[in-house]
Amino acid sequence: MFKDTKAFGGFSVDNLEKAKEFYSDILKLEITEMSEMRILHLHISGGNDIVVYEKENHEPATFTILNFPVQNVTKTVEELKALGITFESYDMPDFKTDPDNVFRSGGPEIAWFKDPAGNILSVIAENG
Repeated sequence: MFKDTKAFGGFSVDNLEKAKEFYSDILKLEITEMSEMRILHLHISGGNDIVVYEKENHEPATFTILNFPVQNVTKTVEELKALGITFESYDMPDFKTDPDNVFRSGGPEIAWFKDPAGNILSVIAENG
């Protein structure tokens, strides 16, 4: 039924202006804004746009909503930290990030950070 549809995803934020600044100015994504509907379209290479909308009673996702594949996780983390991004740190028995905030055991290298609305994003090794 939906095999040939061009599905797309979306998520909410609590402040569209902060989201616009973060995704455009810091992450350097191309975006367009539908101001009459208070919606942003994130233009992601190789796929359909992702819709970002402002929601009055927004609650941050408790899971990763966007994964950005990168060639070098450590280098990307360093670059994002230089732009003011704070990375998540995990210290659980079977799930730990290292001092650079990168998870390196049991799968691809990955590091998590949050957007201004508290939604969880990641950078993940492309060839993980």
